[in-house]
Amino acid sequence: MKYELDLFGVVVPSLLLWSVLAYVLARGVSKVMGRNGLYRHVWHPALFDFSLYVCIVTSLVLASKEFFL
Repeated sequence: MKYELDLFGVVVPSLLLWSVLAYVLARGVSKVMGRNGLYRHVWHPALFDFSLYVCIVTSLVLASKEFFL
């Protein structure tokens, strides 16, 4: 995995890009869960959202190491 990406002359850490993508995915999952009423089964929604975000970031980073080496 490359640790830095060159975007139009600006060096950006790859973790920043994965974090932004994970945030978008986590917000989408959160909206779907809210619409379907699945938050009724969650003890602490904010803690659940944070742990979902961390799991998605971890999955993206591990997948990028596997496929974009």
